[in-house]
Amino acid sequence: MTELRTPRAGDDHAPDIDVVALLMRQHGDIRNLFDEVEQSEGEERRDAFRRLVRLLAVHETAEEEVVHPFVRMAVQGGQQVVKDRLAEEKSAKETLAALDDMDTDDPEFMPRLVRLRTEVQEHARAEERYEFSHIRRSTDVTNLAAMAKAVKAAEAMAPTRPHPGVESATANMALGPVAALMDRTKDAVRKAMGKG
Repeated sequence: MTELRTPRAGDDHAPDIDVVALLMRQHGDIRNLFDEVEQSEGEERRDAFRRLVRLLAVHETAEEEVVHPFVRMAVQGGQQVVKDRLAEEKSAKETLAALDDMDTDDPEFMPRLVRLRTEVQEHARAEERYEFSHIRRSTDVTNLAAMAKAVKAAEAMAPTRPHPGVESATANMALGPVAALMDRTKDAVRKAMGKG
């Protein structure tokens, strides 16, 4: 059994001087993990799926705590842009939570995973188009670097599983630490029981 290893912000040792570049790299990591889950079987699929769940959970939490509040305030029409992204995130979290309760060998797992991948890819494209491009135009390199550091900090404290209904910075701040502690405890128990 391999150690649960999930890419996190900064794992590639690229300089964290631009929040957009950091999040775009993570979008690539997410695509690669979907590929890994789809192309593997048995224990390898379970391990890859655990890493995917974890990365999606911490990535979305960081966006909810750092990116969305900035977009609301700094981008024209930002309130609606964020509202649309949050609706997409909630839907994806619901799908991911249902998948997380399934065995990866279940015959329904792969069709649902394919649907989730489609949802996540459409969401990522919308973020890249409606948020990330505007962030670069709306701030300077100092703020881009500060936001990258904030994303890393948020991910370090984020829950490791999806929590549908917790799609705002306020909800994440209120419920996130408790959910993160519970998730990390579940992760440790799962690892101790050999269920990676």
